[in-house]
Amino acid sequence: MVVPGTLNDISSSLAVSVPKTGQLISAAALVMCLGAPLMVAVVAKWDRRRLLTLVMLWYGALHMLSAAMPTFGSLLAVRVLTVISPAIFTPQAAACIAFLVSPHQRGKAISLVFLGWSLASVMGMPLGALVGGTLGWRYAFIAVGVLSILSAIWVWRAMPNGVKPPAFSLATWRQTLKSRPLMLCVLVTALYSAGQFILFSYFAPYYKAMFDVTPTQLSLMFAWFGAFGFLGNLWVTRNIERLGPARTVLIAMSSIAFSLLMWPLATNLVLTALVLIPWALGCFSANSAQQARLSSIAPALTSGSIALNTSAMYAGQALGATSGGWMISHGQMSNLHWAGLAGMLLAVVVSMLATRSQARSETHT
Repeated sequence: MVVPGTLNDISSSLAVSVPKTGQLISAAALVMCLGAPLMVAVVAKWDRRRLLTLVMLWYGALHMLSAAMPTFGSLLAVRVLTVISPAIFTPQAAACIAFLVSPHQRGKAISLVFLGWSLASVMGMPLGALVGGTLGWRYAFIAVGVLSILSAIWVWRAMPNGVKPPAFSLATWRQTLKSRPLMLCVLVTALYSAGQFILFSYFAPYYKAMFDVTPTQLSLMFAWFGAFGFLGNLWVTRNIERLGPARTVLIAMSSIAFSLLMWPLATNLVLTALVLIPWALGCFSANSAQQARLSSIAPALTSGSIALNTSAMYAGQALGATSGGWMISHGQMSNLHWAGLAGMLLAVVVSMLATRSQARSETHT
């Protein structure tokens, strides 16, 4: 989340255009998209305490190395290597839940783990925007590096030894890929991620172009978004068992779509902040609920399905950031929300199809 907040400063300090700077998001998302399912087999035999700690140390060290890069090309290369870490960490952190809590607590526990996404927005984007706008993006990257190393220490102290989900065999992958409900859910994730990141990736240059925001104002806008994102995720954690994961995902996506529909009303910063509230409430909660949804459909396939879902999320981010950059380069910055809305509405339709497919599968079994 540090790149969207520092996009303006990276663009100006390295003398590259905003659409080109957006490649930092697209390229990283593509690596995470491909890496998440591929790394499942590579790390299958690792103790998860050691694995999660090491990948966080990798993340911290390479963020610090990123801060020393003199050109955009070298920064892009290091960024690609850096995000190997979240390609491993995100699905493996979620998959560990099945081995740490009882079955009836899994949905709530996975949602709790993914509160980290909203916390990243609450703290990461505003601090990144503030530090990047005042001291420069390099200091923001160093700060992320330090926090990542502290996170590695925390994971080492908190995680028990001996957590090793069963290795994913070729037959298990085949079973996962043949599951229509699971694959439809993965498609939903790709669509809602793309729909959001068409505009989300370029919040910083959008606010600068439309409202000439200061670094402090930009930081406050990210903090506002993050605070409601955290509240939305907290609400999901408390209510997902009662509503069910599928209904919770639908509520979250509909909330995001509503904000994108109302975006033309956001003609100043105050109105933009108000229009952002439904989006923020649904942004991170949709992802948390979707992970829990996959776990509920096929608990035995959680490692693979969540890895694929993580891949789909980052594929959507890459597609969204690339599409948004293309639109900006063609003078369509003011229309980013319409493209995003189309993606969200399509995600809603596919989500309904996934729910029906799951109901049919349960009936047949």
